[in-house]
Amino acid sequence: FGVKTFQAEDEIAAITAVIGASFGGSLAVTASSGPGIALKGEAIGLAVMTELPLVIIDVQRGGPSTGLPTKTEQSDLFISVLGRNGDCPVPVIAAQSPADCFTMAQEALRIAVEFMTPVFLLTDGYIANGAEPWPVPKAADLKPLAIRHPAKPNREGEYLPYLRDDRLVRPWAIPGTPGLEHRIGGLEKAEDTGDVSYDPDNHHRMTMIRKQKVENIAQAIPEQTVMGPSEGDLLVVSWGGTYGAVRAAVERCQHRGRSVAHAHLRYLNPFPRNLGDLLRRYRKVLVPELNTGQLRFLLRANFLVDAQGLNKIKGKPFLVGELVEKMESMLG
Repeated sequence: FGVKTFQAEDEIAAITAVIGASFGGSLAVTASSGPGIALKGEAIGLAVMTELPLVIIDVQRGGPSTGLPTKTEQSDLFISVLGRNGDCPVPVIAAQSPADCFTMAQEALRIAVEFMTPVFLLTDGYIANGAEPWPVPKAADLKPLAIRHPAKPNREGEYLPYLRDDRLVRPWAIPGTPGLEHRIGGLEKAEDTGDVSYDPDNHHRMTMIRKQKVENIAQAIPEQTVMGPSEGDLLVVSWGGTYGAVRAAVERCQHRGRSVAHAHLRYLNPFPRNLGDLLRRYRKVLVPELNTGQLRFLLRANFLVDAQGLNKIKGKPFLVGELVEKMESMLG
């Protein structure tokens, strides 16, 4: 498939190489775990400011610092959603199983190129060391990515690199295309032209545009589904590699006649557009996580729901039994 790979000398070199590849018109991906994501942070901000499409894969492990480098954890949700200077929005999605990594990697690339933005794809140590049967798809059956590189000016004989479409997405011109010379960089840029701008009103406007562009992705992803009743006593909300254990625990409670449903999130920023309404259909909400409650924090902040947490930070996945015990205690 003509894929080029190389081992960079450090995390900063890796992310900046990916930015350069994207600027040159190529699909580009870099991968690391928590400490490496911290080192990539400044350059991820550059990718947000320049609005270039690329994917950052974070295989989460126990932290902070070197932490538990061979053990699983889900503690990088905050750094993925919030961990850069300034108002710096980045879409975040997460795989739920080893096979789902293939699907969500394609989805990360789709979102990146359709919305001209860097995208985080989160997995974790449990998924990375796991395995499951997976039919290798035929390349011809995969939906191609809609990549468009303009070849002519987009306004009255000139090229404006930040002239946006209805979804606030800018064009992706390849450097060296005749007549499409343009400026990009980390300094704030004037709307449409991309020229350096210190105008306060322009900075406010551009910040809000970048924010709204990421929020618009909610209209281009599936609505959230649930396994179980559409309303009831308890909704269990999970994400990432906890999928299998949580699904099994919910099914066990359902077989006991309990009014419990399961919503597994694969889109974490922005959330699915129907998630708030869905959460409010249940009397109680439980969020099991292998961290101190990062998704629970975001759900409470965004939707004002009294979500409760079950948190485990031991470098080990959840046991089905401990999940069932927590669900039963909440159901009474």
